Amino acid sequence: MIDTATLDTLFMAARSHNGWLDGDLDDATLERLYELVRQGPTSANCCPMRLVFARSPEAKAKLLPALAPANVDKVMQAPVTAIVAYDTQFHALAEALFPHRPAMYEMFAANASLSQETAMRNGSMQGGYLILAARALGLDCGPLSGFDAGAVNQAFFPDGRWRVNFLCNLGRGDPARLFPRLPRLAFGQACRIE
Repeated sequence: MIDTATLDTLFMAARSHNGWLDGDLDDATLERLYELVRQGPTSANCCPMRLVFARSPEAKAKLLPALAPANVDKVMQAPVTAIVAYDTQFHALAEALFPHRPAMYEMFAANASLSQETAMRNGSMQGGYLILAARALGLDCGPLSGFDAGAVNQAFFPDGRWRVNFLCNLGRGDPARLFPRLPRLAFGQACRIE
């Protein structure tokens, strides 16, 4: 079991940040982040998450028209905004990702609904790993869903193969811009043991 300080870093004291301190995230940090994220499990090792690290002013400008007004400053000030997407054709990588039984991926190629559901579910799990890995590396996160997905897809993924799931700002959060922690549901409100 990991120590209390690590649990605090990952969960208990971790916050979703709205404001950012100055500072860049270099390529090496983003590569290290992905090296951690890619180790998380997905069903049949499908690994459908794809990432665009929007860091340049040009990339941020492409995001701007898609953002809800309340999220504009958050994204524009963050050192990096990860566009967490999923690959609708993840099954094309069967031989690389599931070499002992690549034919298993044929069911995804033959069933668009199953493929979409699998990509979204497993890509979402990988997005959760992204948040935890970033926190483990000492970064702060600000995940967002206030944006026009169609506009993001058109700007960044016009061929339709990748589709946006959510956005996640990354960097060093400004603690002065945090809101008070909001309540969470108690075990009895959110869980059943059967």
